[in-house]
Amino acid sequence: MERLEFLVQALVDFLVALWRGVVRARDWFIDAARKGFQLARSGLPAFKLALAFVAMVGAIGFFLIIMYPPEKPVSPPTKAVGPGEIGVRTDLVTGEVTEWREGNVVVLPGVHELRVFSIRDRTYRPEHVRHAIGASAPQSIDGLSIGVDLSFRYALDLDMLKVMTKTYPEDIAAEIVEPSVLGVIHKVFARYTVREIYSSKRAEIQQAIEGELTDKLAADGIVLRDMRMGKVDLPADYRRAMEAMLAEELATEKMRYTLELKDKRVKETELEGEAHKAQREKIAEAAAREQVIAAQAQEEAMKHVLPFKERQIEQRKLEAEADKAARLKNAEASAEARRIEAIGEADARQKLADAEAYRLDLVGKVTAEQMVREGAALSLHPLLVQKALADKLSDKIQVIIAPPPTDGSFLAGAILGGQIKGRQ
Repeated sequence: MERLEFLVQALVDFLVALWRGVVRARDWFIDAARKGFQLARSGLPAFKLALAFVAMVGAIGFFLIIMYPPEKPVSPPTKAVGPGEIGVRTDLVTGEVTEWREGNVVVLPGVHELRVFSIRDRTYRPEHVRHAIGASAPQSIDGLSIGVDLSFRYALDLDMLKVMTKTYPEDIAAEIVEPSVLGVIHKVFARYTVREIYSSKRAEIQQAIEGELTDKLAADGIVLRDMRMGKVDLPADYRRAMEAMLAEELATEKMRYTLELKDKRVKETELEGEAHKAQREKIAEAAAREQVIAAQAQEEAMKHVLPFKERQIEQRKLEAEADKAARLKNAEASAEARRIEAIGEADARQKLADAEAYRLDLVGKVTAEQMVREGAALSLHPLLVQKALADKLSDKIQVIIAPPPTDGSFLAGAILGGQIKGRQ
């Protein structure tokens, strides 16, 4: 890409230098022809021979003068195409048409013709149709003048630019767009009443204008991008009457919608009731069907359950008889065991009683002998009573505080109840 740009720039520089050389040669030829004619008029024979050469040089100079007159400034044969523009160069010799984007375009006088067009979107707003007062104001089907705020966004059709470059006027907006727009909007608005234009059919009117204008501008090589329809201007008296009528219509329409809404709500309630009823019926049918199916399943199951129950009853009878026989055997065994235990227990108790009687007899004998010995010992030694008492109380009582007897009797006489004193 850089090499191609370098080659194009080098070619443009070469053409500019060549053109400057041609201009300088033109000036030299003009000066030489002037001097030749002056010398020829003086009648010098030396220059008569060069008259033919001078005539030829003059012809070349004349051709160069026609192509590039001396009063024009010397400048390179190029024209610039800026950003957002496109140049269409027409070759006057061959009729070839080429397009050029941003940059410099070589344009040779007498050979090329260049027209530069903007490829950006343009906006056209017809100011003379915005107000209801004026000769250009569109009229409705009932003959009333109205004003409409319209805006059109358009651009040149680049696909038709080569074909339309010779027919495009200098002022495209004034000579093509404006007449087309005015013709279409006057024709479309004349189909509708003021009421329709003001309120009910604005979208339809906008679509009609956009559709007709798109086709009409396309024939002239222009693409309609967008069309906007704004405020509609009416005469003051008619506007007040229209607004009052529209307010009444809106109130009537609102009432109609309110009644329709209430009617729809009533129908909705009825439909909901029917739906609930149908739903309950379906639920009841489903529940009944489930019960029938359950009953059939239960009946089918009973066919298999009854034999099984009968076998269970027989089995339980056999188990009861077996349990009864087992219980009888267990009772007989328990009775025999209790009888044997009773006999054994009686024998044991008899032996225990004999042993206890023998033990009591021996203990009585030993106790009697011990009491005889203790009585004899106490008779000989009365203080042994106190010792015996102290021995028996030694594990329970550590200290005994008692008043000593005044009569010199036994210390524990008060505890023993005076028995020792009586013995003395």
